[in-house]
Amino acid sequence: MQNEEFEKYLFKAQAYCSRAEKCESDVRTYLFKQKVDPETISKIIESLVDDKFVDNARYARAFVSDAFKFNKWGKLKIRQALLAKGISDKIMAEPFAEIDETEYMSLLENLLKSKLKSVRGDDEYKIKASVFRFAYSRGFEPELVEKVWEKLR
Repeated sequence: MQNEEFEKYLFKAQAYCSRAEKCESDVRTYLFKQKVDPETISKIIESLVDDKFVDNARYARAFVSDAFKFNKWGKLKIRQALLAKGISDKIMAEPFAEIDETEYMSLLENLLKSKLKSVRGDDEYKIKASVFRFAYSRGFEPELVEKVWEKLR
């Protein structure tokens, strides 16, 4: 019976991983919701890693790329999201290095320009506070936001 359960949930987990890139944490959560016992979950994840269905480094690369290009997130927010998924800083280092700095600064500049257009009011302090809060909520580093702000003003 135990082997049948393992095979059944292994197949489900493989199908789950085939739909989109997943990390170990995603698979663990998925199987936990399926009410699979922790020992079986560990064996299934081990099997998935061995068969290359799950690869945290590959997941981190895809996540960083997508979060930067599509969500327009900064490195701080991306890092926090990956840490929440159980991805280590060591694994994150390579994908972060792949982000082009000129693209990163260009994205931040475009986001700040866009936000400036939508901010209402005459008080310079309130405008700056609103723009900075927006940039921080997107996960951009304070020193970079300050640098781009000075360039825009």
